[in-house]
Amino acid sequence: MFKIIKNFNWIILSSFICIFLGILTFLTFINEGFVPLTETNILILLSIDIILLLIFFYLIFRNFTRFYTAGKKNKSGSQTNFKYVSLFSIFTLIPSLIVAIFSLFIFNFGLQKYFDDQITQAVNNSNDVAKNYLEESKKNVKSDVILMSVGLNRASNFYYSNPQQFLRVVSAEKILRKIDDIYLIDSAGNILLSETGFSSEDFLVPGEETFDEALKGVPVIIPGNLENKTSAMIKLNSFIDTYLYISRNIDPDILNYLNETEKAVDFYYTVENSQTGIKVTFAIIYIIVVTLLLFLSTAIAITFARRLTRPIVNLISASESISRGELDAKVPVIEADEEVKKLNLNFNNMISRLKRQQVKLLVTERHEAWEVVARKLAHEIKNPLTPIQLSIDRLKEKYAAKIGEEKTQFNEYLQTINRQIKDIESMVNEFSNFARMPRPVVKKINLNKVINRSITFFKISLKSKISFKQNKKQNFIMGDEDQLYRVFINIIKNAEESIIEIMNKKPKYEGKIDIEILNNNDYIVTVIKDNGEGISDTKKVMTPYFTTKKKGSGLGLPIVNKIINEHSGEFVIKRDKGTVIEIWLPGI
Repeated sequence: MFKIIKNFNWIILSSFICIFLGILTFLTFINEGFVPLTETNILILLSIDIILLLIFFYLIFRNFTRFYTAGKKNKSGSQTNFKYVSLFSIFTLIPSLIVAIFSLFIFNFGLQKYFDDQITQAVNNSNDVAKNYLEESKKNVKSDVILMSVGLNRASNFYYSNPQQFLRVVSAEKILRKIDDIYLIDSAGNILLSETGFSSEDFLVPGEETFDEALKGVPVIIPGNLENKTSAMIKLNSFIDTYLYISRNIDPDILNYLNETEKAVDFYYTVENSQTGIKVTFAIIYIIVVTLLLFLSTAIAITFARRLTRPIVNLISASESISRGELDAKVPVIEADEEVKKLNLNFNNMISRLKRQQVKLLVTERHEAWEVVARKLAHEIKNPLTPIQLSIDRLKEKYAAKIGEEKTQFNEYLQTINRQIKDIESMVNEFSNFARMPRPVVKKINLNKVINRSITFFKISLKSKISFKQNKKQNFIMGDEDQLYRVFINIIKNAEESIIEIMNKKPKYEGKIDIEILNNNDYIVTVIKDNGEGISDTKKVMTPYFTTKKKGSGLGLPIVNKIINEHSGEFVIKRDKGTVIEIWLPGI
């Protein structure tokens, strides 16, 4: 999942930018953003939204094109891959689109219902209730200021004769009318008397128009007063140039309610006036979000489909190669489910076994052909050797006494011919041995024992250091102990001869022959390494009669290879700072 997000970072970045600008446009429409609500700003924001939306769609289209183009590049299995990818994408896309369209419809329907007549009426009524409350408060203050003026006018004589008694009358009126602030002021706005629970600094001097209105003898609501107070003023006729000024505090909770109601009404009509733009903005935001989610879900579906189809495509490619006879083909190792990995591993093992069987078959056929050649050569060469040997003996008997001075030279010639005949006879015997090699007598044997026996045979004569590392004391196989003994004798002998070639050039050279037994699934692998000259051509050396030695017959390794093949094993030669030989034999 995180890998998919990393691959599409540009798309995700552009989508977030689009969403941010869409939200900014929405806030601007409702006049709640930091961008002023003007026609120019709205046009600029909408233009940027559309441009970014086009860029966003282009990036998505380009990536989808890349998906399907990459899927078609591989011809083998491309139809299967395209089919599964398309199906996964469609089954992801269709439900998402249905949900998206349904959600847009619900939003438009819900937004339209938001401006329903009943809701509009409820909003207006709420605003009217708030206004009526303020008007009712003003009416109550007007009534209270009239009643208080009557009481104070009656007690006007106390104002001059007994100020304390007049103050008690004022306090009583304040408590009776539940008034918070009472002031007696003159026409200049000077406070003559006050009965208030707050500082006189909160007192606001009424304007001249208010004084003029109060001179008419009617109560006047004082405009521009503090927001949390309702104030009224009236002329006291029993006093000289004196006005009664009262204030009643409005409950803070009521004030908050009034403010919130006013804001809600303003917001409602702002949204109503901009509903088309809001719908467009919301649609853009919604399309971006839905498209991004659709793209990511489709990308995940495509990735999942490819994860499913890629092993199938690889198997198809490998099977096509095998059908053409290319047994070196392998199914690539990829990150997949355990079952798919196991299938790929089994398929590769099957190809490897098929390859080994083909090699064994070819080697067997080659050996059979060389056996026929060796048998014929041995027969054709051996037949004239006996007459030649008899003729030499007769020449020696008949002419040795008659030759005088050249008798010594004559005998040397005869000895040379005899030596060559013996060499040819030895070669013929090797041909015969190769041609008449018996089939292995198979029985349960311990491979460790066979190798130790071979090492013991050479221990006294070896000039090199030989080591044998065995993973366990017993490694049982089904085989012919004598033939396998011959195999290891031949290999160790070749390794020693290869090291001696270097020792002849470098007398102080330390030769090493390392033998190690490993387990590989059903096979026991014997690895023999030496630090000698190494084999120049690891392919030709397996060909009968090919040799780089002066007196070699070229049949040693072919015989070894034949014995290993007849034991259902595999003989491998490698060159690595010397020679590395691997002998694979089935374990039991």
